[in-house]
Amino acid sequence: MMKSKVIKLNTNQSSELVDITDDVGDAIRGVERGICVLFTTHTTAALFINENESGLRSDILSLMEKLVPRGDGYGHDRIDDNAHSHLRACLLSPSLTIPIEQGKLALGTWQRVFFAEFDGPRTRRVLLRIIED
Repeated sequence: MMKSKVIKLNTNQSSELVDITDDVGDAIRGVERGICVLFTTHTTAALFINENESGLRSDILSLMEKLVPRGDGYGHDRIDDNAHSHLRACLLSPSLTIPIEQGKLALGTWQRVFFAEFDGPRTRRVLLRIIED
């Protein structure tokens, strides 16, 4: 069996990390075993898995700013002034695949699923495809 879901979220900052683990967990409710594929349809956002600790979240955003600073003379800024957002998203991924075991996401003890916003605030979508064994 296969089902699709959409997680809609509104971001509040130009760059922020939103923990969507509980939303994904709600979407897989009733599936005992399978996989969940997540995909964001935005070129200035990404998905990743890591620990939800405030210092680490801040460190991740600081690292992105150091690696790809805003307004660093990027060619795309002549068009849309958000090249840094696109480049930051390229460092991560638009998709994730997570196994489902015993009705839950098969995440490690500290692992959480994050939506990374790099061009907010905006209304965003994450598409889920849930495939049950």
